[in-house]
Amino acid sequence: MNKVPLTARGAEQLRSELEQLKRVERPRVIEAIAEARAHGDLKENAEYHAAREQQGFIEGRITDIEAKLSHAEIIDVTRLPQNGKVVFGTTVDVLELDKDIEHTFIIVGDDEADIKQGKISVSSPIARALIGKSEGDVAMVEAPAGQREMEILEVRYE
Repeated sequence: MNKVPLTARGAEQLRSELEQLKRVERPRVIEAIAEARAHGDLKENAEYHAAREQQGFIEGRITDIEAKLSHAEIIDVTRLPQNGKVVFGTTVDVLELDKDIEHTFIIVGDDEADIKQGKISVSSPIARALIGKSEGDVAMVEAPAGQREMEILEVRYE
């Protein structure tokens, strides 16, 4: 399997979630299953079935996170040459020229993307248009709603 880019912050968040699942959630659900078993007949025991379902979710998430981390290429943007170019992991302030609106984007891996937090996937149309450009450049973004022009105001390596 190919390496998947992941920011250092994203990797730390995944490790933290994995730790929470293994040390807190997994033991809690195992205890809930044992308690539900003690109530007798498992066929009609809703608590037991709910706990088993939750256990399946937790185990699936643990497997998913471990796989992501094992295939991750962790990129610490603070250690990259700070030459003003947009690369994976950088924070980019842009001005959408036709609407005169400023945006701040952080270019992250697919699993870290969260547009509400300004984190856009490296494979998104906006990120693909911005990568390789420098401060002062104008990027043409091919979006579903049509072309958008974005001027790069600042590139930060945070």
